Amino acid sequence: MIREETVFGPIHSRRLGSSLGINLLPRRGKICTFDCIYCECGWNKDGRDDQVLPTAAQVRSALEDKLAACMLEGTPIDSITFSGDGEPTLNPEFPRIIDDTLHLRDAYYPGAKVSVLSNATRVHVPEIAAALKRVDNPILKIDAPTDALIARIDRPAPGYRLERVLEALRGFHGDFILQTMFLRSPDFDSASPEVLDGWMDIVRDLRPRKIMVYTIDRPTPAQGLEKYTAAQMRALVQPLIDEGFQIDIRG
Repeated sequence: MIREETVFGPIHSRRLGSSLGINLLPRRGKICTFDCIYCECGWNKDGRDDQVLPTAAQVRSALEDKLAACMLEGTPIDSITFSGDGEPTLNPEFPRIIDDTLHLRDAYYPGAKVSVLSNATRVHVPEIAAALKRVDNPILKIDAPTDALIARIDRPAPGYRLERVLEALRGFHGDFILQTMFLRSPDFDSASPEVLDGWMDIVRDLRPRKIMVYTIDRPTPAQGLEKYTAAQMRALVQPLIDEGFQIDIRG
């Protein structure tokens, strides 16, 4: 799903309601520090036709135009969401763009949340972490409890270390949303005890204010992947629910 606009929507999000999207990456390409086997945008190698990133000034102008138009039309916006085709924190002006977005949100849609969907690969960078802490919903991904399994599922760029991500996330003191994909393939299963138990230990360590558990919703670049039902995922995470964690489950 290659987005051809820097600001797009609003669209209905199964997690965020009426969501106005912001793509900080190329309009006809994909740049990401992950190359997930389940990514609806396809493989990184197939999205290299366009490498031009929007500037902070371009994002601000496009966002203000869209917010003004939505306000005049009476279009509801629940969330202004940084998603796009890849990892939004790779835009070198990400911190400035966050500040601009918060200012425009306050001016046009003060009731809307600002959300960032990130794979957390750059959360150890101080200015990135500081920007993520300023938004309402920093939604940060951990799909598996070991570097070896993350290498299978998320195929990260060289240098990724889960422990570095965990150490940075501890600095959020629980004020973030953890996002995790549940799926199975011929090689692994999110529900296997060694995977599920390790992931639940991470949840107990980080204690995020909310957890988003979801599964495959669209065609995937890798073959042989299977989704879970909402009921199956609820049964898997029931021990955490019993411990008081707030878990949003999307089948």
